[in-house]
Amino acid sequence: MKRLLEILFIFICFLLQSTLLRYGSFAGIVPNLMIIITSIFGFMEGRTDGMCVGFACGLLTDIFYGSVLGLNALIYLIIGYLNGVGNRGFYPDDIKLPLIFISGSDMVYLLLTYISGFLLRARLDIGYYFIHLMLPELVYTVAVSLIVYIPIRNLFLRFDRGAEEED
Repeated sequence: MKRLLEILFIFICFLLQSTLLRYGSFAGIVPNLMIIITSIFGFMEGRTDGMCVGFACGLLTDIFYGSVLGLNALIYLIIGYLNGVGNRGFYPDDIKLPLIFISGSDMVYLLLTYISGFLLRARLDIGYYFIHLMLPELVYTVAVSLIVYIPIRNLFLRFDRGAEEED
């Protein structure tokens, strides 16, 4: 049942990011819900779930928006794994650690996207990229993660308590 919830969240976030959030964009910048979901499941559920969710999110992104199939899947998989390593320090009531993980994950994603999409094509103006693309997306993603994190955390905690009571 938990896996079905993860798949449902992946599809809902992908659909929201692809459709509805495009209308709420600021200067063409939308929050990266796929990074938020990958990070949340990574540090809440561990490395394996983080990698699986990250791979699924990246593959969806590659299929619909990517120019190279598998590049985003690999990046999201690595981000899911790295967030899963932080699972040991996860406390459900603390919101600072998830925000740090989400912002770090988004920064890693944006840097790897810069390297693979711009730097390799001899576009070396990282200052422009940082100020006009990276920083606004990072702020927007962290702001949206404040809204998204708490309901997902509460749902999975309730689901975990229900599973423990059945045992």
